[in-house]
Amino acid sequence: MIRALALVALAAFILLPLTQAVMLSFIATLPHDGVPEGSVSLVNYANVLAAPELRAAIGNSVIYVLLNVALCIAIALPAAYALARYRFLGDRHFLLMILVFRVTPPVVLSLPIFILFAKLGLVNSPVGIALVHCLFNLPVAIWILESFIRAVPSEFDETAFLDGHSGASFFFRHLIPAIAPGIGVAAFFCFIFSWVEVVFARILTVTEGKPITTAINAMFGFQTDMGMVMAMTCLSLLPGVAMIWFVRNHIARGFALRA
Repeated sequence: MIRALALVALAAFILLPLTQAVMLSFIATLPHDGVPEGSVSLVNYANVLAAPELRAAIGNSVIYVLLNVALCIAIALPAAYALARYRFLGDRHFLLMILVFRVTPPVVLSLPIFILFAKLGLVNSPVGIALVHCLFNLPVAIWILESFIRAVPSEFDETAFLDGHSGASFFFRHLIPAIAPGIGVAAFFCFIFSWVEVVFARILTVTEGKPITTAINAMFGFQTDMGMVMAMTCLSLLPGVAMIWFVRNHIARGFALRA
């Protein structure tokens, strides 16, 4: 009984801010187009979807996050396979080094990255944000995939090559299906880390290409429309929920296998 009450109290504590945000998103905190203040309606969502800059922010976030996930998985998969299957001088130290790079505070590298990307013309572009996030998410993807590949016996590779499969055929027809749960877990973490990151998203989008996090921050002013801010916040949760829905089976199997 005590345990159940404790779990209910913990769930209420965790879900209370989200519940409050959802409720406020349906309340007109300021009068809009004949909708009186304090009334319950969908006017906040309508205003968010009607604003071109807010629609563009949602699109920019989806573009750079999906591009970041695709780049991380495409690069991390062969790198993780090399670390799991081959031995070379400093292989373990290399894995530790890239993990240490991941815990480096982003603000430390913000100025040199901004200067470099300004010279390359990648400022104010979702592609620039995706590349920066890939630098920080790639170590996590390599670390996750390396552990899953290491769990697959090396005889699995030898059997495929003896059957006449090429390297590309082995990767796409055998290795990727075998470690699909690991790929789902890696994609999940790369998506979440990129979606909630704020530092580089603000630094690299000075005039345009702003992501959803920067757009929400810009909505706070002298007279903030909290209903509209909460509607934008709720809309920002939908891609994350969709990502979890699509990879839910792989995530569950991946965590179960690692456990």
